[in-house]
Amino acid sequence: MILTTTHSIEGHTIQDYLGIVTGVNTSMPKTTFSFNMTKYYRSYEKKVNETKEEAFQKLKENAINLKANAIVGIIVDIETNPTTGLIIVSITGTAVKII
Repeated sequence: MILTTTHSIEGHTIQDYLGIVTGVNTSMPKTTFSFNMTKYYRSYEKKVNETKEEAFQKLKENAINLKANAIVGIIVDIETNPTTGLIIVSITGTAVKII
């Protein structure tokens, strides 16, 4: 599956536009009572990346269900809530059939 933020894929022709697909995932990092901020930020960064990867997997699954072999025009939105630590990742793109 080809994923791109652009609206075309060099060397390929979009044969059919199959619909908009979205992958959304949320997570809440484990809270710790550590005062080591460097460790906290590394842990939070890791959790953001894991959450983003899971959202990409959901995006691809939704595109595969439409019989797509690529997704173009991908937009990634990452929201965090500093009070609760909640991480929300939403990824949207257009599922297409390319040749």
